[in-house]
Amino acid sequence: MKVFVLGVGATGSLLVKLLVHQGHHVSCGDRDPVRARDFLGEGSSVVINQVNARNLRSVVRAAKGCHLLINACPAVLNNVIMRAALRLGAHYLDTASHLRTNPFRPEQFYFDRQFREKRRWALIHAGVAPGLTNLFVAQAAAGLDELDKAEVRIFEDTVSENPVSQWSAESSFDEAVSRPRVYREGRFSFGTRFGERERFRFPPPIGIVGVVLAAQDEVTTLPRFLRFRSVDAKIGGTDIDRLRRWYRQGKLNRSRGLSSVQFPATAAPRAMIKLVRKGILHNACFAVAVLVYGSRRSRPWGIRWDAQFPSLFELRQRKLGYSPIAWGTAHLVAMFVKHMPRNLVGVHVPEALPVITRRKILHAVRSIGIRIKRTVTYFKPSDEP
Repeated sequence: MKVFVLGVGATGSLLVKLLVHQGHHVSCGDRDPVRARDFLGEGSSVVINQVNARNLRSVVRAAKGCHLLINACPAVLNNVIMRAALRLGAHYLDTASHLRTNPFRPEQFYFDRQFREKRRWALIHAGVAPGLTNLFVAQAAAGLDELDKAEVRIFEDTVSENPVSQWSAESSFDEAVSRPRVYREGRFSFGTRFGERERFRFPPPIGIVGVVLAAQDEVTTLPRFLRFRSVDAKIGGTDIDRLRRWYRQGKLNRSRGLSSVQFPATAAPRAMIKLVRKGILHNACFAVAVLVYGSRRSRPWGIRWDAQFPSLFELRQRKLGYSPIAWGTAHLVAMFVKHMPRNLVGVHVPEALPVITRRKILHAVRSIGIRIKRTVTYFKPSDEP
């Protein structure tokens, strides 16, 4: 399949390599081909086109002839890139929503009819969180007769002397200044920024961590496809603690704009290795957990899925200069591409994919070294969460 990857940063560059390894004919585009080549590596023969992702004609011209257009750019560009995919008659894939038109409905859904008319599919939120987390929720929900609530918990920890972006600075900033969305008692609403702090236990060696509400896309789609009464998402770790402190100090808001000091440009693999060697960046860790509560045969049950990703230290041992988040996201996107049913049309989310597809992706996740664990708990009536 001819694949065009738009956005060759930390995630996009590794994704290109993974897709080439899968046997696809891959080309890519970025606003800065020189920087993109630094991410991709001088040894790569993949063509990098200079593309203005804000310009429809520029995207269409660069991606001409592709069967699949992968959007690895900040979510603010989703509308333009989806329109380009339609103009090209190509399938489409991205990893996040911007949610500016409607804060509780992903903007990609508005293109569903057009993709159906073109007999093409668009898969959105196809990363780790959202993405893998959605698959976990769907798998857990399939084991219950009735659903009550779903909780997404994420751990992001960067041990460094100075702020270091594990992924796109633009995306990190947009998530940091966005109000968290919650779904409570069958209704969408906004939660308190960095609010509702709780202590959550991640698997060892992480342990108990304080987590707070965060703007995660899972909340906007899970209740639309699965009959939950409540859904929320919280993040813990040094990264969110730093953002919470800046917010309390009045240094974090959309009107102030993106600060390159607070949100530095993502380091290319060679630059990441230099940060480690200089002692500026010590380690980085990433983990996700999903808890689904409901009933089975009229008895209350809880099903939990955990995923722990290789740390920056472990990736360095493999001679890889990627952050855990970028590494995990690129691998998940590649798995979604490999196992996406080719007969689907319209706009889809991971939790609505066929059961066999979800199982194949989860099996593939285990095979690359992501540690996954599933735990089932039966609650006595007095123990219900």
